[in-house]
Amino acid sequence: FLKHWRLTARDKAFRAHVVSYADDFVILSRGHATEALAWTKAVMARLRLSINEAKTSVKDARTESFDFLGYTFGPHRYRKDGHWYLGASPSKKSVQQVKTKVGELLVPGNQGTWPTVRDQLNRVLRGWSAYFSYGTRLSAYRAIDNHVYDHVRHFLVRRHKVQGRGTRRFSREHVFGELGVLHLRRVHIGPPP
Repeated sequence: FLKHWRLTARDKAFRAHVVSYADDFVILSRGHATEALAWTKAVMARLRLSINEAKTSVKDARTESFDFLGYTFGPHRYRKDGHWYLGASPSKKSVQQVKTKVGELLVPGNQGTWPTVRDQLNRVLRGWSAYFSYGTRLSAYRAIDNHVYDHVRHFLVRRHKVQGRGTRRFSREHVFGELGVLHLRRVHIGPPP
């Protein structure tokens, strides 16, 4: 498909650019998206390849968002003054996937020592944050930090048989400080002065 796209100069004809990874691709076009989609479907049919209709759509990226490779691209609102800009952020699905991994790691049946559990948790968080280090990520990092804190606290409260919710013994500062859990917001904004 990509070779045929280049050979027939579709980028100029459709004022478009193809972004691809493995068998996923997005066609970014200025004003010719419908024609580009029709051409793509015709070429794919000739090549006896199928397009996933459930994942295929035409979007105006200035007003609608779309997900690609774990990111959501499209309009984003700047929190400080409310203005809109085109950007990228980790998709809700990607955030949910890392939250699920955290939950699977911090189950009551995990009998590993705290340093082992912490290192496994930090490896998951570090890998996720390395991939999602582009774009607007503060709100995603904040949501994951809150999820991690709650799950680590519950995990340690059960393990140490602490009465109550354990917020005094396992404060945020203690979990992300002395206990050594990676704090994604610190990765984003850097360590305190």
